[in-house]
Amino acid sequence: MPLDPHVQRFLDMMALGAGAGREVVARRESLRGLARLAGGGSDAVATRDFDMPGPGGPLALRLYAPVDAVDPGPALVFLHGGGLVTGDLDTHDAICRVLAEAGAVRVVAVDYRLAPEHAFPAALEDALAATRFVAEQAQTLGIDRDRIGVGGDSAGAALAARVCQELRGTETRIAAQLLVCPVLDAPGTSASRAAFARGYFLDEETIVGDVAACGPEAGPDARFGPLRESALAGLPPARIHVAEYDPVRDDGARYAERLAGSGVPATLTCHPGMIHFFYGLGRLVPRSRPILAEIARDVGELLRDPDAAG
Repeated sequence: MPLDPHVQRFLDMMALGAGAGREVVARRESLRGLARLAGGGSDAVATRDFDMPGPGGPLALRLYAPVDAVDPGPALVFLHGGGLVTGDLDTHDAICRVLAEAGAVRVVAVDYRLAPEHAFPAALEDALAATRFVAEQAQTLGIDRDRIGVGGDSAGAALAARVCQELRGTETRIAAQLLVCPVLDAPGTSASRAAFARGYFLDEETIVGDVAACGPEAGPDARFGPLRESALAGLPPARIHVAEYDPVRDDGARYAERLAGSGVPATLTCHPGMIHFFYGLGRLVPRSRPILAEIARDVGELLRDPDAAG
């Protein structure tokens, strides 16, 4: 279908500021500004910030809990997007609030280290450490250890997918994975990358620049591009959401197909008329908030009954 008219208006607005620069500092401030403008969120969620010992020093986490949450309950470890060079707890605060309230789950957001200050695999190391920590501290956090999912958006979804791959078969059991507009093979190519290379919020130049900023270990292997993992059997059930006009749309579609072919319950939903990061544009794109709430309800139901995945 055509681009959602509100999405088109947003893209037109972005085009007016296209000369704002691609330097990391500018991009970080731009994403913070967009989050303040477009985010919003629910007040029916209690939050608590705290630190954990991380591989590179103290690692900041933010716990979101629905005001009527009952202990112990399901939880989602959430890894924000931003190409592994931008994003933080605040840029994705509104998204996490909707996930927690509509999904009726606790959400633990992770403020992992960013490139270029911290080259890859620093972000992955933090994501793995945070997921293990949440499982180990489940009782203290009011979480059911057997109903912990890992999710993320964009590059954060790539981290989430790789966390599930690396923790497969370990004592840290992951009950489900949520991948929203995932960038699962950033060094690679696809038909959607070519079709939407420019003018659809996330462009090819940005993807290539982010890969370079992540350092020499951000290569075409499974740690950086989970789509390149050869063996996918035994991974947790997946909910994968992509946008019709997103250059990385094909990453999610290919991963869903490969998971299903490996016997992993996986559903793929393509949201028509939408672009990358549509789920973070609640104040600007009216359809985005109901879609995000539906994503939250879906993964919440899966976490409450992982054995019913299909």
